[in-house]
Amino acid sequence: MKRMLINATHTEEVRVALVEGQRLFDLDIEHRTREQKKANIYKGKITRVEPSLEAAFVEFGAERHGFLP
Repeated sequence: MKRMLINATHTEEVRVALVEGQRLFDLDIEHRTREQKKANIYKGKITRVEPSLEAAFVEFGAERHGFLP
């Protein structure tokens, strides 16, 4: 059975873990002082594919670039 464990004992940080039995599937830590980028959606253009890295380089705004593994 999968369970979600939430640790919100500190006001500046929230930790969420997804576990099944004794196995950790996902861990997310959110800080109130940092801008959250996970789960945001961005529109971008792939500028280069690097086969040796099995990855793509993405341009998603004025002078903003990203990397998709």
